[in-house]
Amino acid sequence: MLNQLPVAELLDKIGEKTPAPASGAATALTGALAAALAELSARFAADDAGIARARELASELVQLGDEDAAAYAAYLADQNEQTHAETIRVPEEIARRADEVAELAERAAGKLKSSVAGDARASAELARAAARVARGLAQLNRAGS
Repeated sequence: MLNQLPVAELLDKIGEKTPAPASGAATALTGALAAALAELSARFAADDAGIARARELASELVQLGDEDAAAYAAYLADQNEQTHAETIRVPEEIARRADEVAELAERAAGKLKSSVAGDARASAELARAAARVARGLAQLNRAGS
């Protein structure tokens, strides 16, 4: 489980010459980092609903990182319609969650002073990048059928 690894070990795992975890997991974790920044921003914006949702999204994105690694490993072990579908579904879910993180961050940014707004803007940018990459991975996996 990715969330149980120290950061240095996580980076080593992603950098290994293995099929998973790789870009899908890294993308999900980028989205989770963006969600943590969205939570911080929501705290400064006094947005209790935003705080709660950002925490949920961070957790969901970490879980999706694990699911992505498992889906790709399952596909490599048994290339069938079901395992292939999972290599598309999971990145699409990552993209949806990352889109929501970006929306939360942008909402918070509109309520913040410039000294804290940078965190909200960083969150939104990271989330948009994660969503874009995840959609690209889903498309790449879809085209590989």
